[in-house]
Amino acid sequence: MAQWGQNPEVDWPARPDTSLALNRMGTFDWDLDSGRMFLDPTALEVLELRPDEFDGTTAGLRPRIPPADEARLGARVARALEDGHSHYGAYVRGRRRDGTLAWLHIQGHIMRDPGGRPYRVIGILRDAAHDPGEPGAAGERAEGRRRMTGVVERTTAILAHARTVNDVTDVLKDPEALGHLGAVSVMLGVVDGGRIHLVAEGQLGSYVPEIEYTRIDARFPMSEAVRTMQPVYLASREEFQLGYPQLWPYIEPLSVRSGVYLPLIAQGRPIGALGLLYTRDGDFTAEERNVLMALGSGIAQSLQRAMLFEQEHDLAEGLQRAMLPRRIPEVPGALIAVRYRSARMGRDIGGDWYDVIPLGEGRVGVMIGDVEGHDTDAAAVMGQLRIVLRAYIAEGHTPGTAMARASAFLRDLQTERFATCTYAEVDLISGMLRMVRAGHLDPVVRRGDGSCHRIQVAGGLPLGLPAREQSGTGSGYPVTSLELHPGDTLLLCTDGLIERPGSDPDTGMRELMDAVRGGPVDVEELADVLCDLVGDSGGGDDMALLVLRRRGTPAGRGGGPLRQRLEPGDPDGPAMARHLIRAAAAAWGARDRADEIELVADELMTNALVHTDGPAEVRMRLTADGRIRVEVEDSSSALPRRREAGDWAVSGRGLLLVERLADAWGVEPRGGGKCVWCEFAVTAPEPAAG
Repeated sequence: MAQWGQNPEVDWPARPDTSLALNRMGTFDWDLDSGRMFLDPTALEVLELRPDEFDGTTAGLRPRIPPADEARLGARVARALEDGHSHYGAYVRGRRRDGTLAWLHIQGHIMRDPGGRPYRVIGILRDAAHDPGEPGAAGERAEGRRRMTGVVERTTAILAHARTVNDVTDVLKDPEALGHLGAVSVMLGVVDGGRIHLVAEGQLGSYVPEIEYTRIDARFPMSEAVRTMQPVYLASREEFQLGYPQLWPYIEPLSVRSGVYLPLIAQGRPIGALGLLYTRDGDFTAEERNVLMALGSGIAQSLQRAMLFEQEHDLAEGLQRAMLPRRIPEVPGALIAVRYRSARMGRDIGGDWYDVIPLGEGRVGVMIGDVEGHDTDAAAVMGQLRIVLRAYIAEGHTPGTAMARASAFLRDLQTERFATCTYAEVDLISGMLRMVRAGHLDPVVRRGDGSCHRIQVAGGLPLGLPAREQSGTGSGYPVTSLELHPGDTLLLCTDGLIERPGSDPDTGMRELMDAVRGGPVDVEELADVLCDLVGDSGGGDDMALLVLRRRGTPAGRGGGPLRQRLEPGDPDGPAMARHLIRAAAAAWGARDRADEIELVADELMTNALVHTDGPAEVRMRLTADGRIRVEVEDSSSALPRRREAGDWAVSGRGLLLVERLADAWGVEPRGGGKCVWCEFAVTAPEPAAG
């Protein structure tokens, strides 16, 4: 780090002849490493600061430089330092002691070490209203030209970041942007078919109420500028009155004495016009006209770019929204809310999606996902992937199989894209929740008591990756199961909800968890609260959100029923059913018989899956006389029969086991299938002491 007085080039502070050789004005010397700044007496005088008021840092300048000018100057200096420049210059306003503003000119010479690192700035500071080389009126004209040129440069630089027409109009209506041209009113019109639409008007309290739409062939100066593609200069009130009698009634009560209407031309065609009105008399000089034409050219380019951005964004966003479900179906037993928010402009849209799939018999599937990339191709791939995944699920494939087939489909598209996805299947009668995850964020569950936690879902690789990279057995997408109690809320989202510019994802996840934990119970209100976390423009990425709450309140003893579908070849289904049956038995007062009930139910489920070709369904409920009843229904009409098993036989004891452990059992024909049932008596719990 450079130290004071150790630089062999220039001593601290710089001698007057070193920094005044350029312009004989007030000087400053700024050490970038420590932040210390020196101002000579002339510089203090220009800023109207007493020596005891300046603390020797850049912060000591704030009482004399308005915040907007300070920010602009800081950006100019930072850009010069980062881009390797050796000099910079800027016009800023200084606040005098009486509160008025005056223009200051600052020039700095940047000193760098042998490695190119900037460590010091030596420069001049002068009152721009007093140019020693051009006294009197000539100096004022020169300063006026410099001021106008500076305004054009600053306005063009600001407009370079405009992404919408509103951004452009906001800049033009800002008194800080164009007010320094001396205009008392600024108007912007955009060509709309055969008319001009006035989209911005007014400044500094002056208002010219021309009609919102003006025909291009009408006798107005803005129309003439568009029609002829030439600027219209008006040097006196008489020219307003004689040349444009329709406009004159609006100009007459104002203090306007001159004006200019500039055509905004892009790619050889007029797209709008800019009007500036002044209180000064006289024509515009050739130099002023050149500056104004440069201003019109910069605004035209920014306006055209903004219009194209809006058109492309509308097109891309319309394509993406067409790929999403047009409506969310009503699902008995659940309340569901979805949200999608685009965070980017132009064609840079994402491949985020959500879907809700009613599966019948009290079940519903919900999914959320994100295709890699931010363009229309990502949106198109998203639409195809959502539809094919929905089709696999509707066909009856297990969650893991549906996810594996969707991954193979995406590979077959040969788009070189991948996608992340989470799919959850909820039985709203039993509360069973089965989930698969393909490289996506873990879901979040808020319980009915207000507690909130992330669900650690065993996941597979993102969809579309080569099959050889899939690990493990089966489909490569294991199923995670848990119970969703009445009143519990499941939340699925894409990473746009937790991304924060300049922050790590953990920060966004903590904010999300806090918002879910303390958010409203109503799913629509909760979805709105979560969207507010990223604001209207998002955190840098698109965002999709799905919130599902299971209706009702937790059921006590006497509640139920429990129901779960069993698919052939699905090893997770029976395991989850056993878990739920054991938990229900304990909740319904049969904890001492939970082992027996679980064992008998497992035997019935195994028989159904081994000895029949189709799916089965297991149900469990409390009967009217207080017994626990387990039913397993399948599609086979063949009735079970008890067999005598030898000492070394590996099967044949199933029904004997059911008969020994259950209090009652039986078989009921059900259309083309049957239902095997068993019942267990429940011992009522003894009342607590006291």
